[in-house]
Amino acid sequence: MRRYIYIIIGVMALSLIGCSVQYKFNMSSIDYSKVKTIQISDFPIRSSYVWGPMGPMFNNALKDKFADHTKLSQVKRNGDLKIEGEITNYSQRNKSVSAEGYSAQTELAITVNVRFTNNTNHKEDFERQFTAASTYETTQSLTSVQEQLVTEMVKDIVDQIFNATVANW
Repeated sequence: MRRYIYIIIGVMALSLIGCSVQYKFNMSSIDYSKVKTIQISDFPIRSSYVWGPMGPMFNNALKDKFADHTKLSQVKRNGDLKIEGEITNYSQRNKSVSAEGYSAQTELAITVNVRFTNNTNHKEDFERQFTAASTYETTQSLTSVQEQLVTEMVKDIVDQIFNATVANW
């Protein structure tokens, strides 16, 4: 009887070792048999208010997102997918007022206009604006919080663009 138990345990152990299921979720729903390349143009800043590092920060983050989360090769021209556009707004405004009547919070916002072209399925083409905003206490200076807030907003907008273009969910 003991011998049969050892045999059963051995067979179960071998079947568990021999069989494994792997699932990798890369956050995209791309048909790699049709789509192999992506062209991501640099987005110029077309806003009247500008913070210099924002342009390269956004462009690098967008390209990195697609490099890290897809198997698409990035090309300079003639990509199966094409993303282009411009940063159209970078602004701040008073968000709330204190009991004394002074500004208590300021909202910083970025808007990016995106033109997406899917050369394998033009039904998915679009032009759309994506916006992200962050609030900071008016007791802080913009220069002391700007880099952190812009980094967060750029990440948010890049995620929105990624989801709208290749995540399809």
